[in-house]
Amino acid sequence: MNNLNSVLIEGNLVRDPEYRTTTKGTGVCKFTVASNRYYKQGDKFEKEVCYIDVEAWGKIGESANSRGKKGGGVRVVGRLKQDRWQNNEGKDMAKILIVAEHVEYRAEVKNDSAETEGEDANVEYAEEEENLVPTF
Repeated sequence: MNNLNSVLIEGNLVRDPEYRTTTKGTGVCKFTVASNRYYKQGDKFEKEVCYIDVEAWGKIGESANSRGKKGGGVRVVGRLKQDRWQNNEGKDMAKILIVAEHVEYRAEVKNDSAETEGEDANVEYAEEEENLVPTF
């Protein structure tokens, strides 16, 4: 029996996605999402940023490559994966990333008070066939 391994993250792309194909011809797109958390400390708001690497395979990866742009908003649903390896000095290394199972792209609606109040900006989502695309 599989254990539950599901994650949802919302944020903005740190840079343009990087797309490549494997030796067997499967496409994979890699990108990093910055997710902001605002909290109040004393009488002012603080910002905490979490950077998460994402892999999107096949058609989801193709879509991420063509629709994702640096700074663009995304919502990623997927599973956590841990890569393990040894570096050149023989030290064990590990990294956790998200393998995307669904990606939505968002268009932000102007909200002047969003960042000053420590809240996320209003967001609109639009669906087109299998993937979601930004509304402009």
